[in-house]
Amino acid sequence: MAAVQNESHEAEVSVWIFGYGSLCWYPGFEYEKCITGYIRGYVRRFWQGNTTHRGTLEKPGRVATLIEDNNGITWGCAFKVTGQLALDYLKQRECTLGGYQTDYIKFFPRKASEWSGISGQAFPALVYIATPKNDLWIGEEPLVETARQIAECEGPSGHNVEYLIRLAIFMREELPGAPDEHLFELEGLVRRFVAEANVAVKSLLGNTPRRIRRDSHEEVRRHVSFEFTARVPEKKLRCLHI
Repeated sequence: MAAVQNESHEAEVSVWIFGYGSLCWYPGFEYEKCITGYIRGYVRRFWQGNTTHRGTLEKPGRVATLIEDNNGITWGCAFKVTGQLALDYLKQRECTLGGYQTDYIKFFPRKASEWSGISGQAFPALVYIATPKNDLWIGEEPLVETARQIAECEGPSGHNVEYLIRLAIFMREELPGAPDEHLFELEGLVRRFVAEANVAVKSLLGNTPRRIRRDSHEEVRRHVSFEFTARVPEKKLRCLHI
């Protein structure tokens, strides 16, 4: 009986998961809360290949990962989940199929809110990161080459263009003013290549994803304030092996 109670208790453990790529607009799992914010010491780069979601073995797509940078800040959102179901789903989606590994890092909420139940202080969040050790690693390449691949690649989950464009839309709508030169320059190149191919970007975006309720869900988003995002590196906390 005690063993059953312990298993039940463990199943109810809650964790925050930081999303900075497709999780921002298509988490794919049930969650209790979602808040926007950032992590320090990393920048977002499309240096990871993908053959199971946004590309194929013959033509790997390009998806986001995090690269260590002492002065870096990466904006995204954090999801609070309870139990093992979401973690099992993400282990398959991000680790088994995507080549990512897990770690914990400090997440800084964009703002405190009564709804989220947080005070605005940083807290640890689980993050999925691709490194050069995985077989799908692309690494740094000319940005124009990355853009060309994204404009041409498609996989079982949809077109690679959708992955990029919907992430850029998330940044503009949810975090207006937040900088990400790599993302937005890449978006501009991809839009150019798609236009040159006489293809409508809208035709590559698939079905409109379900709207994600975040923060305190105000109808009018406030402009991001950077007064609290001092560019000070934050070290990783510890690795979670799942």
